[in-house]
Amino acid sequence: MDITTALFYLFSAVLLGSAFRVITAKSTVHSALFLILAFFNASCIWMLLKAEFLAITLVLVYIGAVMVLFLFVVMMLDINSDQVRQGFWKHMPLALLVGALIALEMAAVLMPGFNLRAAPELSAEAAKLGNTKMLGIQIYTNYLYPLQIAAVLLLVAIIAAIALTLRRRKDSRAQDPSEQVKVQKADRLRIVKVQATVEAPSAASAAEVAADNKGAA
Repeated sequence: MDITTALFYLFSAVLLGSAFRVITAKSTVHSALFLILAFFNASCIWMLLKAEFLAITLVLVYIGAVMVLFLFVVMMLDINSDQVRQGFWKHMPLALLVGALIALEMAAVLMPGFNLRAAPELSAEAAKLGNTKMLGIQIYTNYLYPLQIAAVLLLVAIIAAIALTLRRRKDSRAQDPSEQVKVQKADRLRIVKVQATVEAPSAASAAEVAADNKGAA
């Protein structure tokens, strides 16, 4: 057994163990940290398979961005994990059966594609391009339309998520620019003509005015 095979088994064992702990950990924060460990070991396996672009994408996108967001949301919401995990071990046998069935189906579909002996050899020019450039050529030439469809689906998902979480509060004050533009001059200012009324001075006020005039004289 060479060093590459030994590292593959090591990373695979840690990946499976951390993936199992993601499900069985009691704390949601610990589950998120175990998921980060699983992603890191998966990226190491990609590096052993010489898929550098996928490995660095897994580290930068999922570990560096998505999982940090997961941790922030989990710690901000403070979910009661004991209430969520009620009946977990009762449904564990059925979950293991469904997971094993999914793994067998994926293996039946993907294993024929990993026949390295039947795979054609790369030409010298293709080998000089590098893994990342070859992947980009394939995506933006042969798989351009599926890529655009996936981008549209992600955009629709983002808009749907924003629309579902949008809540208008009744006690909040906000300006509506469209209503402000529609306002006319007559709506802003209204001139009202009021008749002037002159009140007759009372006796006390008349005496005070007379006293002031006498003092001034």
